[in-house]
Amino acid sequence: MSQQPSVILATASYDHTIRFWEAKSGRCYRTIQYPDSQVNRLEITPHKRYLAVAGNPSIRLFDVNSNTPQPVMSFDSHTNNVMAVGFQYDGNWMYSGSEDGTVRIWDLRARGCQREYESRGAVNTVVLHPNQTELISGDQNGNIRVWDLTANSCSCELVPEVDTAVRSLTVMWDGSLVVAANNNGTCYVWRLLRGSQTMTNFEPLHKLQAHNGYILKCLLSPEFCEPHRLIFGYCFF
Repeated sequence: MSQQPSVILATASYDHTIRFWEAKSGRCYRTIQYPDSQVNRLEITPHKRYLAVAGNPSIRLFDVNSNTPQPVMSFDSHTNNVMAVGFQYDGNWMYSGSEDGTVRIWDLRARGCQREYESRGAVNTVVLHPNQTELISGDQNGNIRVWDLTANSCSCELVPEVDTAVRSLTVMWDGSLVVAANNNGTCYVWRLLRGSQTMTNFEPLHKLQAHNGYILKCLLSPEFCEPHRLIFGYCFF
């Protein structure tokens, strides 16, 4: 195998394969068969060592720098489609959200589920606050919840539209804004504030009728982008 490119492009599909590409040349340099299920989500660890593959109902971690087709770690506590997966900034732990109604935290060093939070609805999206101490989840019942990892409990809960699924969440790089997109094509924008007891509070800013169909993804610009170009999204008709 040739030297791994500095920019890793990974793709996955309902065809039960995962592929690694050289983004500049367009050359596929590695293919992994994934017979377990379709792949719902991919995420690369901050140090580019592992690729997390979220399926139904498991999460598998593959070594980015290896030729082995077998996962180096498997996480099997979920009981339905895993729809969200991500990592803490130094890659020591991973978080996930599933249609089984739970948000989970996994210690990559201990290789097990360390915490489980019950959302009481199929979880579609989970994001990690930049403070690295809170997870924000959105579920099929329209609930948004903030999970305080220090207190190990739900510290805030709101429902923008009753019985309207929250499809995607995104948080500004500095933790100042959060946006939720739902099945009605609506984006809700809040300012995130820290209360007197260090709880995160949501101050409403905007309600945007962004699309006519349900939104699949919303995204706030990263730190290096122009400050006024905030939201990008796409929808399904």
